[in-house]
Amino acid sequence: MLGMIPGNGHPYSWSAIINGYDRDAMASCPYAGIPAYLGAQPHEKVRVPGVQVTHLWTDDPAEAPLVAKASLIPHVVARPEDVIGKVDAVLISTDDGNDHVRRARPFVEAGLPVFIDKPMATTAEDLRTFVEWQRAGRRILSSSGMRYQPELDTLIQNLPAFGDLRWICFVTAKTWDRYGIHVLEPVFRILGPGFLSVRLETQPGLEIAHVLHRSGVQVTLPVIYDGGAAFGTGQVVGTKSQSAVKFTDTYNAFRRQLVSYIDFVRSGTPPFPFAHTVEMMAVIIAGIRSRQENSRRVEVAEILSQLPS
Repeated sequence: MLGMIPGNGHPYSWSAIINGYDRDAMASCPYAGIPAYLGAQPHEKVRVPGVQVTHLWTDDPAEAPLVAKASLIPHVVARPEDVIGKVDAVLISTDDGNDHVRRARPFVEAGLPVFIDKPMATTAEDLRTFVEWQRAGRRILSSSGMRYQPELDTLIQNLPAFGDLRWICFVTAKTWDRYGIHVLEPVFRILGPGFLSVRLETQPGLEIAHVLHRSGVQVTLPVIYDGGAAFGTGQVVGTKSQSAVKFTDTYNAFRRQLVSYIDFVRSGTPPFPFAHTVEMMAVIIAGIRSRQENSRRVEVAEILSQLPS
């Protein structure tokens, strides 16, 4: 488990979901939501059998002993590269998409399977590097935990009752660059590939992405910087029905996300096409470019054209 930056407590939560955890030490976790959703599960069931997070590195060395104690990680390393030769796979557990190539490179080049927290890349240059690595046979997986929300499964199962879809909206917090993928990935599961363009409108503390899909469905993705209370809420509207949606089962979403990576490490078979991740990253990058260029509508193909053909 490699990396921890402000605002992201995955080394605590992901490691605990796999290893189990120490209740008393986890009570001091600075991210209050983590001990809350862990504590809602039977304590003896919080683990993934047959797997262990054995090594940890955090950007701030002072944080590593706290995470290791809470999430039962036996080894803290001085440098991320120190895990090479000692582990079967790594997780890059930071959501700084502008720094993932640097963080992942030693492990990709060592031939280790690598999971990269969302978003995988926020520039076309970095996305190109990941595409080249994957095409060379490197095992890379990236996703948002929102892909695995149980409530999303139920929604998708009920889609035939909606008739023809017309509009989808999901709300997130923080920023488009960092958290836009949290709302884009559920929409991708609903609509599939075929995103055409993005226009990102901004004002202080708020961004709204207007996204077009080849199906004709309009997609609105508000990013409210301090909108944690609205995070994971949404609306799906069709010609026959509509439904409000709220994603709340964080524990099982993360557990399913981690198990999908573990299965990928064991089998070599990805849980979904890497091309889907590439398209979603192209949407995120198109939104960033739109913001930089006075909310110009940016074609997703404009980003994809900069990648290896």
